[in-house]
Amino acid sequence: MSTEQLIKIAIADDHKIFRDGIKMALSGKNDLKMLWEAEDGKDMMHKIEIKKPDVLLMDIRMPEIDGINAIELIRKEYENLKIIVLTMYDDQQMISKMMEMGANAYLTKTTDPEEIYEAILTCMNDDFYFNELVNKAIMGKLLQKKSVRQHYGTTQAINFNEKEIKILQLLAQDKTTEEISKIIFLSPRTIETIRQTMKNKVNAKTIGGLIMYGMRNKLIE
Repeated sequence: MSTEQLIKIAIADDHKIFRDGIKMALSGKNDLKMLWEAEDGKDMMHKIEIKKPDVLLMDIRMPEIDGINAIELIRKEYENLKIIVLTMYDDQQMISKMMEMGANAYLTKTTDPEEIYEAILTCMNDDFYFNELVNKAIMGKLLQKKSVRQHYGTTQAINFNEKEIKILQLLAQDKTTEEISKIIFLSPRTIETIRQTMKNKVNAKTIGGLIMYGMRNKLIE
């Protein structure tokens, strides 16, 4: 496999022993290339600017800039960078928050290295990796919203028209703006405008957040 075809990986975590362990665990994978490592969020943001990886393995709790603020900064500039949260926190609210903010996967530090590798490949191929942790968090939030609706009554739903739903479904299939424009016969600029309008409707900061909204509300088949 040529160097250009290798999946470029970066690790951001303030514990060197953990970084070393991950590097060692993934070192035998011939389709991965370890690009760099960072010990805090500020160092991570600087290195992303210099040499952007394909996949970032990122902790939430880091000095200088934590993972929550970092993911917001990353998504403003690097929409296609795959972010795999790798942390000790398994709180459902934190999981759903990070996924809505733009994470592509969420794993705990006790995750088997083979699953980390699987998550990397899945994120590269399918954009998201949904494990039991993420599925439970999404289901928990759905049940919570259902309970609120039952207690306070139904809130006004956000309506997407037929074209918007079609674009949302194509985005979930990892189609580019150019590919979508050819499928539904609209200019790329129009697609981008509709996409931004949809994000504004649901208060989503990223395409990932928009797709998560579509999944929770069963708009994506």
